Amino acid sequence: MKQGRVAFHLAFKEIWHNRNRYLLISLVVALITTLVLFIAALSEGLALGNREYLEKLNAELLVYQGNVDLSIGASRLGRSRLNAIRRVEGVADAGQIWTASATLVLGPGQDPVDIALIGVEPGKPGEPPALLGRPLARSRGNEVILDRNTAVRTGLTVGDKVTIQSIQGTEEQFYTLDVVGISDGQSFLLQPSVFLPYLTWEKVRPQGEEGNAEGELVSNLIAVRLEHPEEMAVVASRLTQQVAGIQVVDRRTAYEATPGYTAQKSTLDTQRYFTFFIGVLVVGGFFQIQTLQKVAQIGMLKAIGATPWTIALAALVQIVAINALGVLLGSGGSLALSLSFPPTIPIVFTGQSVLSAVLALLLIGPLGGLISVWMLLRVEPLTALGLAQ
Repeated sequence: MKQGRVAFHLAFKEIWHNRNRYLLISLVVALITTLVLFIAALSEGLALGNREYLEKLNAELLVYQGNVDLSIGASRLGRSRLNAIRRVEGVADAGQIWTASATLVLGPGQDPVDIALIGVEPGKPGEPPALLGRPLARSRGNEVILDRNTAVRTGLTVGDKVTIQSIQGTEEQFYTLDVVGISDGQSFLLQPSVFLPYLTWEKVRPQGEEGNAEGELVSNLIAVRLEHPEEMAVVASRLTQQVAGIQVVDRRTAYEATPGYTAQKSTLDTQRYFTFFIGVLVVGGFFQIQTLQKVAQIGMLKAIGATPWTIALAALVQIVAINALGVLLGSGGSLALSLSFPPTIPIVFTGQSVLSAVLALLLIGPLGGLISVWMLLRVEPLTALGLAQ
């Protein structure tokens, strides 16, 4: 107990005596913390922008056309397959989903916004719940639901009118629709989303001169809601066996298969791990230099009776305290800085990602300082004081 008090006294007395030097290494740790947190937030923001709509779907399974390698753009599913899917035992309901891209034209002085144009069947799986306003009412209604990201970026709300620009053949066409609802965030492939009734979507979407040659509405996906969600694997197998030419996956598999999702996430995770590694080297290098500069002092302390473990504990307290101060400064600065970013930058801080990053950052100090602690334990008093023969 007494050794512990001595160690804390030695540690904080030296920190105060060399406060400028220790503040400098805390600022270095703060910069590393800021870098790690922003990489984590960017990784989360990009991943969320890709998966948000599929992850929040009010359905357990997604159906693709077979042999398209889970490519949403290549998948083509007609109404006949939808009807067959609805007849399969265990399926409570199913709805088609159409995807395209278009542009929202805003008022004078405002830049247009590229959007994901998503067609859904009103009241069926695939339509997001409207948190403000009402859901879509009719299949041919001139109305839309905006996701929260679109509403934030454009300032539009329920009761406003939106103008959607799309290419029809070789001509630009403009469609004015009523905003009847605002959903939560439903980004799709890194674009804010606008949801339309499917027959309205068929009219508004970019398309060539020729219409659908197959004579039926062909969608990209079919969202399937189950009577018993815990039987997901059984019903998926049943769907594959009873409906020809389809591939059935859960939502996680679906969004992980979106273009670039896995490569993007693994790249940013690799950058984050390298930053952790750099942090360990920087903190470890600083405290090793500190140890080499005070070998004589350590030898004197040992010569007057301080135990090696008291000195090691004092060094460990210094490392943990300086590292924690740096992580605290970096975390506060990162969160304050993020408030100044516009909504177009996909920076998303989540409790889980921030907590895991901060815990990992708190470990880099002790990890980096292990060698310096080991060096302190090996200091011989006579050698350090230059008295050895």
